[in-house]
Amino acid sequence: MTIYVSSSSFSIDAELPIYGPAGSAAPPSLAEAEAYCRRLATTHYENFVVAGVLVPRRLRRHFYNVYAYCRWSDDLADEAGGAERSLQLLEWWEAELRACYAGRCRHPVFVALRGTIDEFGIPIEPFADLLTAFRQDQTQTRYATYDELLGYCRNSANPVGRLVLYLGRCHEARLLPWSDAICTGLQLANFWQDVGRDLAKGRVYLPQEDLQRFGVEEVVLAQASTPRNVRDLLAFEVERAEQLLRSGLPLVDAMPRGLQGSIWMFAHGGLKILEKIRAIDFDVPAVRPRVTKLDQLRLLAGCLWRNASRGEVPR
Repeated sequence: MTIYVSSSSFSIDAELPIYGPAGSAAPPSLAEAEAYCRRLATTHYENFVVAGVLVPRRLRRHFYNVYAYCRWSDDLADEAGGAERSLQLLEWWEAELRACYAGRCRHPVFVALRGTIDEFGIPIEPFADLLTAFRQDQTQTRYATYDELLGYCRNSANPVGRLVLYLGRCHEARLLPWSDAICTGLQLANFWQDVGRDLAKGRVYLPQEDLQRFGVEEVVLAQASTPRNVRDLLAFEVERAEQLLRSGLPLVDAMPRGLQGSIWMFAHGGLKILEKIRAIDFDVPAVRPRVTKLDQLRLLAGCLWRNASRGEVPR
C-alpha cells in the first residue's frame, strides 16, 4: 500500500479519513510505517529537524517514531475541532496505544512504534501520561497555583524526556530530576511565549495565584497595550523557567555522547525563547517572540563546536 503525509504540512483533518477510527487504509508494512513517521518528523516542525541532525543515525528512526506519536496526540487534542471530538479521538488513540502493547497494530504510527518499544523496553506509562495531559487540556483551562501547573507539566512535558532516556538506554533514577527540569522549563517557556495564542483558545496557563500577586486581571491580557504589572508578572515567570532549564543542564554531560548535542539544543532552545521574551520587554500578550532560522543555525553552530571540541560526532 502507499501511505502519505504532506511534504509541507500535516493536517489531522486530512489524515483522519485515512488513518482514523473509521479510516480506509489497511495496516502498512513496517517499512511503509517507518517512512510515514520519518516524513512527518522531518517536514512538520523546524526545531525538531534542526535538533534531529544531531541524533545518531542508528537512533533517528526511533526518534521519528516517537515524534510521530507525540505529533498525532497533540493534533488530536488541539486540531480536531472542539473539546468533545478531541476527547473521543484521544480515547480512540489510547485504545490504539494499548492494542499496540498487546501486539495488534493497524495505524502506521503504531506499526512503526512497536519495534521501538520492543527494542528499548519502553513501558506504556510515558505514552499514556501524555494523553492524560491532552485530555486535561480539554477540560481545564486555568491553574490555581504554580504547583498545580507543574503537575500538568509532569504529564504534558516530562514523559518526552523520559522517552529520550529510554532511547539512550540511560533511564536511571539519578537522571530523572535533570530531565524533568529541562522538559518542564521548556514547556513553561513555550507557555510564556504563547500567552496571546493560548488566551485566544480560552486557556490561561499563568497561575491564578501569580495573577493575584501582581494585581493582574485576565481581561488585561487581551488589551492592545501591555501594562507594567503584566510585564513584571511575565518577568517573574520567565526567571522561574530559566532556573529550571539551567538546573537541568547537568543532564547534557550525563547522557551518552551521541545524544548530548540534542539535549543541549533542546535546553538552549528553551533559553533562547526566554531571551527573546526579555528582548521585547515581556510584551508577549501583544507580540509573539519567535526563534528565527538564523537563531536556530547559530544554536546549531554552537552545539557543533561544543561537540567537536569533545570529539562527539553523530554516527
